[in-house]
Amino acid sequence: MTILCDPAARAGQLSHAVGVVGSDVVTAATLAETGRLLAADPAELLVVIGAAVDLNEALVFAETMRVERPTVGVVLLREVLDVVVLTQALRAGVREVVARDDLPSLADACARSRALSAQVTGVPQPHADERKHGQVITVFSAKGGCGKTTLAVNLAAVLAAGGARSVCLVDLDLAFGDVGICLRAEPVRTIVHGLGMLGHLDVTGTSSLLTACRPGLSALLAPVEPGDAERIPATLVSELLEVLPTMFDFVVVDTPSAFSEHVLAAMDASHHHVLLTTPDVPALKNLRVTLDMLDLLSYAHDIRSVVLNRSDSKVGLSMDDIERVVRSDIRAHVPSSRDVPISVNKGNPIVLDLPKHSVSEAIARFAREHVLTEPAVIAAKSKRWFR
Repeated sequence: MTILCDPAARAGQLSHAVGVVGSDVVTAATLAETGRLLAADPAELLVVIGAAVDLNEALVFAETMRVERPTVGVVLLREVLDVVVLTQALRAGVREVVARDDLPSLADACARSRALSAQVTGVPQPHADERKHGQVITVFSAKGGCGKTTLAVNLAAVLAAGGARSVCLVDLDLAFGDVGICLRAEPVRTIVHGLGMLGHLDVTGTSSLLTACRPGLSALLAPVEPGDAERIPATLVSELLEVLPTMFDFVVVDTPSAFSEHVLAAMDASHHHVLLTTPDVPALKNLRVTLDMLDLLSYAHDIRSVVLNRSDSKVGLSMDDIERVVRSDIRAHVPSSRDVPISVNKGNPIVLDLPKHSVSEAIARFAREHVLTEPAVIAAKSKRWFR
């Protein structure tokens, strides 16, 4: 059972988002009534507090639950999300704060809270294990301008499939990340806010760092303040990539165009390395160096996929020339199109804006044939001497 505290008429609509198969939703008009329902059911593990409930009263309730019933998760709905509300809520023990009308994110937050409560109590909850074995996919190119962020964003959007699967897109380009811009996502919380949780990150703390973007798609955004990128250690990336697969079916990591401890931490955590290039000599040379570097670090061959972007560009290189340089199977050919930068400027992934477009179909085919159908095998830890 789940208790939904919302005096408004929207309670019936919200019930569909907070409930799961085999779990009833009971509504309460006040927090006092919610308390009585909790007292009558010691097995209850989730309370959702609606946006119409006074914030201060909700925070006092959450603080009380944290002491008296620590296994009970509190999810809070608000009309507007801001840093002040998020900070106050987390300090009070609220597990997640969700925008009032974002029903897909509310359903995800409730599922994560149930899973966390199940871990604490040892009692299995409906669908609690569905998010425990998500795949991590790292998208990398050693040359800038190849379309790496565009591929990562669109791949994540395809995998989310309108909410059928849960996906988190991680912007690991800490100094110049553009994921937020590509998805029109406001960076209220970013990866830098996880510094205070370093060493003890859990599902609740990690959830507080995420930004809901689309049904089934959330993002962990890069810092926006100058100098913040240098504050983030690779150990934080490693911790996040341990927790996120327990929350999402897929975690797609967008990276900067250079090997670093942060990128290698993502490579270590990955089930799939997606290596992007374009049909020009500098990009192909950098891809060859990347493949040699991954071999040197003892990453498995069978978890990597080479993707050729702008594959139809007439630049004086034949496909035989490209394959001779790459010396690896090319698993996807993504054509060039002026519609791609247009979609980026609109802040809407082309796979959602124009699903029948040749670019969209190429990315969707790659996801279907090489991500969704292949077994998940995590990368072996690299043998690097500078860890």
